[in-house]
Amino acid sequence: MVRKVFYSFHYTADNWRASKIRNIGVIEGNQAAKDNDWETITRGGDTKIKEWIANQMAGRTCTVILAGKDTANRKWINHEIVESWNKGLGVLVIYIHNITDRYEKQTSKGSNPLDYITHGPSKAKLSSIAKAYDPPKTISADVYNYIAANIEKWIEDAIKIRNASS
Repeated sequence: MVRKVFYSFHYTADNWRASKIRNIGVIEGNQAAKDNDWETITRGGDTKIKEWIANQMAGRTCTVILAGKDTANRKWINHEIVESWNKGLGVLVIYIHNITDRYEKQTSKGSNPLDYITHGPSKAKLSSIAKAYDPPKTISADVYNYIAANIEKWIEDAIKIRNASS
């Protein structure tokens, strides 16, 4: 079964890396906003951004946060994680710092975006429930292949974790 997922990532820093993962092909993802579209959306303010995110999440079963160096604790990344969890979507993080950008450069690993989100009455970090995956490879092509070989299972696991947490 092809899952429909919402991809969350820091556009400016990681859109090249994220597009590589989004093009793996085994998962149907949301449509990324083009630069012109995003400028139009952001001119509408927070309300329009929230509407765009909600529309992109519609019909999805899981949110995949593609985490680069500066993804964690960004306003809209946090919003997407909270909305995903509240809507009952599976949530997971995949670190993409070792995927190369358009200049064939890697970057350093960032913090876990799930560490900045709390859940439930105990206010436990979402990272204590949902999983983050850091591919154990350092060469970009190997990281890509590792993600491609595992992303379907990770998504299924994230959905099971979320369903068990309901």
